[in-house]
Amino acid sequence: MARRSIRSWSLLIVATSVAMLVAGCATPNPRTAAERAVDDDLVARVDRALRDDPNIYARHIDIDVNRGVVRLSGFVWTSDDLYAARRVASTVPGVTRVVDQLELMVGGRTGAR
Repeated sequence: MARRSIRSWSLLIVATSVAMLVAGCATPNPRTAAERAVDDDLVARVDRALRDDPNIYARHIDIDVNRGVVRLSGFVWTSDDLYAARRVASTVPGVTRVVDQLELMVGGRTGAR
């Protein structure tokens, strides 16, 4: 009986150690000040590109950048805006990928894309 208890505790300790090791390896390194400055500049350039495009109403589009990956969130009024926002953001120099989390407003309510 005591042997089972020791074995159970040993397995629990090993499993916990492995889980902590995996979680530690999966955590991304924090961005440096230089990376944050580059990302902030990229946010401004993507925002400018979206606002300068006469075919997109971009007032409700939020932009976040992490190491060149642009995340668009918020909402748009037409499916054309949805696709155009993604296209315009992807053409800005420095953008490595665009993650689209935009919602399409249909009749004043959010709807599926």
